[in-house]
Amino acid sequence: MADKADWTEEKFRVGDAELQVLKSGKGKPLLVFHAELGHPGWLKWHAALAEKRTLWIPLHPGFGKSPLVDWITNIRDLSVFYSRFIREQKLTPADVIGFSLGGWIAADMAVNNAQQFSKMVLVGAAGLRPPTGEIMDMFTVTARTYLNRNVLDPHGSHDFASLFGGEQTPEQFEAWEEARAETARIAWAPYMFNQSMPHLLENIAGLPTLLIWGKQDPVVPLSAGEVYHQKIAGSKLVTFDNCGHLPEVEKIDDFIKEVVNFLG
Repeated sequence: MADKADWTEEKFRVGDAELQVLKSGKGKPLLVFHAELGHPGWLKWHAALAEKRTLWIPLHPGFGKSPLVDWITNIRDLSVFYSRFIREQKLTPADVIGFSLGGWIAADMAVNNAQQFSKMVLVGAAGLRPPTGEIMDMFTVTARTYLNRNVLDPHGSHDFASLFGGEQTPEQFEAWEEARAETARIAWAPYMFNQSMPHLLENIAGLPTLLIWGKQDPVVPLSAGEVYHQKIAGSKLVTFDNCGHLPEVEKIDDFIKEVVNFLG
């Protein structure tokens, strides 16, 4: 199984911008878009998929080691930026998996050109205004509190505790605050959704799509996932009971099984 030591960090140029990308594994590339608090670190599902896939995990501009790109001011700008990146790296058509904010990015890219992807997995994806419930506002609480609310029981999940437990370091605090600042810059008005997205999603055709949601997701309610399922023709919606916004952590074995079976 791939280990943390097997990861490499590479810098790419996208026009006049610099993009930091984490890579690991072997086989066909799998593009991974991280969520609004940045790349979470090494998870079990990364190791499982890196057995047969090469994971490409770009750190969004303004997150982690990727410098801020001042002309990127919304998700549409970022999705076009990434479309150029994967085209220039000859990754198209790529398999893609996006989490929360990253799911919104992937969906927006597919709206513009579904043919740049071969398969798409959206996990608790933002981007839609939920018909029932609301997207949790991450700016009314601390980053740590927001993260804890992503799962149903932060103290009862061993995987969550091993990844995010312990004292918050100054470096972690700074990384989270930078991620929150950039999220606010590109996804603030309206907060974490695009009013036209339900209509735009109907432009996605011929793209095998797997939607994964926790039934009790407190961040992006399941009702949003149901709209994605309704609007993306032929999509499959898989839900996990007793699960919040991080099925890749809370339901790790089931999550890996669904993703591996779907990607083939």
